Amino acid sequence: QVQLVESGGGLVQAGGSLRLSCATSGRTFSSYAMGWFRQAPGKGREFVARITWSGGRTNYADSVMGRFTISRDNTKNTVYLQMNSLKPEDTAVYYCAADLLLPGIAARVRPQEYDYWGQGTQVTVSS
Repeated sequence: QVQLVESGGGLVQAGGSLRLSCATSGRTFSSYAMGWFRQAPGKGREFVARITWSGGRTNYADSVMGRFTISRDNTKNTVYLQMNSLKPEDTAVYYCAADLLLPGIAARVRPQEYDYWGQGTQVTVSS
């Protein structure tokens, strides 16, 4: 069992920055890959970014490439999402998720490929 708790969401103006954190517990953090997803009202859950177990490989959605950075600190059991140059279309609930099956693969981007989820944190970007 893995527990995930997101934090760091909030209200920010367009062009601003936020850093989301996801603290984990329950299993050896360095044994699984981590992803960030988001869900806007009336829309499905959308892949944002993924990082492999070692942090050696990352993957990003085209919509956030060059603006968002995913990272992890395996000594703190925490994954981060640094979000810069935020746009109103980035407004959503952001979720972190853990993939225990294939932690070394960067290309797993579907929600069903993740085993555990956090409760989400709201990010609102005003224009």
